[in-house]
Amino acid sequence: MEKALVGIIMGSISDWEYLKPAYEVLREFGVPCEVKVVSAHRTPELMFEYAKTARERGIEVIIAGAGGSAHLPGMTASMTTLPVIGVPIPTKHLGGVDSLHSIVQMPAGIPVATVGIGNGTNAGLLAVRILSIKYQELEKKLQDYTKKLEEMVAKMNEDLKNML
Repeated sequence: MEKALVGIIMGSISDWEYLKPAYEVLREFGVPCEVKVVSAHRTPELMFEYAKTARERGIEVIIAGAGGSAHLPGMTASMTTLPVIGVPIPTKHLGGVDSLHSIVQMPAGIPVATVGIGNGTNAGLLAVRILSIKYQELEKKLQDYTKKLEEMVAKMNEDLKNML
């Protein structure tokens, strides 16, 4: 795996705060990715080109973060057959509920997997799970990751026991 397998796109650089955890997860798992600002509203031609050429460039999963009307994930999904994972970005007035509703309520035929508001970590993990179908080495890394989560919970229970 040398060329980017996952594309992370966002409508504005201010969204990076919420998409950086996806990038970090992908790096932790050794999954190459590319990161770009691709605005559905300010650069629609760039968005169109990005989505239309993603597969031929080797991208296998797209993570798209967007706030407010959140057109980027849905419009990207409408122009590619690749899996698209939407990350709703928190907004000033509605806290990201508007973003969540916009992404999760795609019309039939244009699916976008959607994670929780601002949850780039789960977007990265979902991308790794999708890729693990094809790349067996990721399956082992996911098993190791799950084991670490189990160990973390066991430690929490030990700590809790010591607090009582």
